Amino acid sequence: MVSLFQLLFLQQRRSLCTSASPKRWRVKQVNNSNFPESLQEIKAHIAHSDFVAVSMEKTGSPAPPSWHRLLPFDTVETAYLKASLSAHRFQLLQFAVCPFSISDSNALVAHPYNFLLFPRDELRMGMPSYSFSCQPSSLASMACQGFDFNACINDGISYLSRVQESVAKIRCGTAFPSFCVMKSSSISTVADTVFVERIKSRIKHWRKTCKSSGTSGNKDEELINSLRNIVRGSEQLRSRPCLTIDVCSERQVQLIVEMLAEISDDLLPLIIPAKSGSTQAIRVVLANSKEDKDFLERELQNAEEEETKKIRGFREVIDLISASQKPVISHNSLNDCTLIHSKFIAPLPPEVDEFVSSMCTVFPKVLDVNYLIRVIGTKRKVANIPSAISYLNNHFFAPVDVKIPDQGTTNEGKSHGINALRLCYLFMKLCSILKVSPYVNESGSKHLAAELEDYANVFHPCAAADIQESPVNEDISIWAKNTRKVSIDNVVFLWGFKFGTTAGMLKSLLHASHDIFLGEFDVKLVDKSCAIVVFWQPSLSKQFLDVMNSKEVDGALKELVSDGMRVTCYQTYKTICRLGLWGMDLAESLESGLGSSHSDMKVDSGSKSSEIHWYNDNIINFDNL
Repeated sequence: MVSLFQLLFLQQRRSLCTSASPKRWRVKQVNNSNFPESLQEIKAHIAHSDFVAVSMEKTGSPAPPSWHRLLPFDTVETAYLKASLSAHRFQLLQFAVCPFSISDSNALVAHPYNFLLFPRDELRMGMPSYSFSCQPSSLASMACQGFDFNACINDGISYLSRVQESVAKIRCGTAFPSFCVMKSSSISTVADTVFVERIKSRIKHWRKTCKSSGTSGNKDEELINSLRNIVRGSEQLRSRPCLTIDVCSERQVQLIVEMLAEISDDLLPLIIPAKSGSTQAIRVVLANSKEDKDFLERELQNAEEEETKKIRGFREVIDLISASQKPVISHNSLNDCTLIHSKFIAPLPPEVDEFVSSMCTVFPKVLDVNYLIRVIGTKRKVANIPSAISYLNNHFFAPVDVKIPDQGTTNEGKSHGINALRLCYLFMKLCSILKVSPYVNESGSKHLAAELEDYANVFHPCAAADIQESPVNEDISIWAKNTRKVSIDNVVFLWGFKFGTTAGMLKSLLHASHDIFLGEFDVKLVDKSCAIVVFWQPSLSKQFLDVMNSKEVDGALKELVSDGMRVTCYQTYKTICRLGLWGMDLAESLESGLGSSHSDMKVDSGSKSSEIHWYNDNIINFDNL
């Protein structure tokens, strides 16, 4: 017999699942045609939001081969190198952004947008991308979801990264007002004085000629003065005479700018950049008056801002999120942030520490819902956002009221970019389960709750096992029971065994081959060609490597070596990731990396010891990663 309470609970759960259905959610679709007005809308929504959720759709994922994907035994360094590989290879086609806030009634108020992107070379400079890779499976999946590739190519929004923008401005040679020129504090030398006096005499003579020609009524004299101006190199900018002065150093730029301010208040200096990034010349514009000079300065500044917006393209949205300093919600922060950094900020740095430092200047707080799911301790490994929502709806009572103001319908009834909206819902549900308030209101301003500060900027997918004091009740903290910490010094990679050998068969062979394997050890297949062996007793891994590399191999182990079995330490695996030896089979790459692993070990000899997380499964389930 079902009680009244159970009926009410089931009814409320059904209503929650219905309200969370993507069919009732709307996402505004933004392309090149409606980008300018949408940019103003999202600017206001970001400014008034508490968090910003982001989700991306790209032309492929790091698989196959399977070992290119992020694996449970990857360290932070190797995980970053794999994420970097994916960021370099594939291209963004959709970028969903959802600013959301939490109302006084604890309702989720979201404003979802989905931006259609395409790296169009609008400046004819080979930027933002010369080429990119595509995976048929990823494109087929997008096509099944109704993605319009024609609209993407023809009407997708282009962009340039911050570094590419600087390069583009230099290549274009666009002159801009000298706001950024700092006043010199150094003492002038004799050479400085001679240079300033020579340029001052030239400018004064040019200015006097321009003024006299402007007041002359004789047409023949005006024609002669015009010819003189051409000979002297005098030009015109927006119907105002100007003179270009070549410079050899930034010191000369400072001297000319300071000197122009002393001569007259109707002279406007413009900086002309060189291809090297330095200053090529200064263009001096003669205005009709100080008021006309100020007007021209504002006009040029506005024109520069408009041109910059065109160059930046979609990166304007990234800059808005960055400037707001709002916490960013992601599903896979390492992959998402490497992609964002490489496409919109700068090329990825070689070291993970440099990347994290750079990324924190862009997004100070990044919260990964995949990490929060691991914190609550789930037996099931959720592979994507919809399955995560389904799991939480079926196992936890955490109601979330979602409110989405009308922002227009999606194209042809499709909900492209809906994952960003799902992330908002998932984040609120996880906060409710963890009994954590998303933010703290202090003195009229909102701050990220202290409990969530501990979960911010975690760029490793298996880091949840590092939590010693979980905020969740112990009876549901079961994730850690499936993992054990192990030092990479106790891990050995092994390959060259017969095709079709299982982890259990390989463990039995090793157990009977040598006394080293009498202690506790585990074996797990990485792919069909390679396995990893973990020794739970320190120093046994080194003994095993020494035996395999010596001439004293005998017995059953000698037979395995004769059949082609090879071994190496974890350092070789790090080496092949760093050198980019991404072969189809891990065994093939490890074989190639053995030659360079010795020198690479010397470079890393001073680095701190790393730990990985060992899962009890005999084989890695790539579908769950």
